[in-house]
Amino acid sequence: MSIFKGAGVAIATPFNTDGSVNYDEFGRLIDFQIEHGTDAIIVCGTTGESATMTEEEHMEVVKYCIDKVAKRVPVVAGAGSNCTETAVKLSKAAQQDGADGILSVTPYYNKATQGGLVAHFTEIAKAVDIPIILYNVPSRTGTNIQPETAVKLCKEVDNIVAIKDATGNMSQTSKMMQLADGCIDLYSGEDGIIVPLMSIGGIGVISVLSNIAPQQTHDICAKALEGNFAEAAQLQLKALPLVDALFCEVNPIPVKAALNMMGFNAGSLRLPLTEMTAEGKEKLAKAMREYGLIK
Repeated sequence: MSIFKGAGVAIATPFNTDGSVNYDEFGRLIDFQIEHGTDAIIVCGTTGESATMTEEEHMEVVKYCIDKVAKRVPVVAGAGSNCTETAVKLSKAAQQDGADGILSVTPYYNKATQGGLVAHFTEIAKAVDIPIILYNVPSRTGTNIQPETAVKLCKEVDNIVAIKDATGNMSQTSKMMQLADGCIDLYSGEDGIIVPLMSIGGIGVISVLSNIAPQQTHDICAKALEGNFAEAAQLQLKALPLVDALFCEVNPIPVKAALNMMGFNAGSLRLPLTEMTAEGKEKLAKAMREYGLIK
């Protein structure tokens, strides 16, 4: 059973000027997402700057999001770590607080073997009963879940059910889907190739773009889920200049700048991430105007 189909937003975490979480604005962002068609909210992922949160803060943000959403859409909690024990702790807390699923990234820096990945994710899955989405983003973690490994996990571990694929490697992803024979729910982890991944069996996206264009991202997925790939492709292509601008600097630098341009108070970023350059802001603002998000 899929956790969700369509566009799930990898939601940004707004900060106050002192660096603390701005919960009032976070609530506003959550409501904006739900009111504009988002199919799920993914909290404390890469875009949410989970890497610079303490464990306690991470758990507080997840709980706040779950409570604020109040079952209006599914909430998937980022709960990954390069330490298996920490990932288990975060996953248990998310389940206890009512998360509908877990997003679990590959261990970073220590670069586990494929056997180590199987052991890591299996240990997490044993600790919780809710569904788990594997997160494969080798450009950030230095570790790639091979197709055979993903399929093994989804076939042998009951609550490992899906993968967020941010490899950008269509050949690898196609091989995984061929080997899976329907056992893996595939979510695109890249906004620029939502439709291509859905054309080989994907059921949606975990999206940065959705932070500023939730209805439009939902519509791309909805058209593809209907089998209307011609219209889905048109919407995908229209969004590409904006997607390019959202990734012209390291995510989530541009998306937080974009939210601020739209009148939200997303605040700044925690070091080592820094404010967007003037050149980047100019490119982003131009793309947003052309897409109709700002004047």
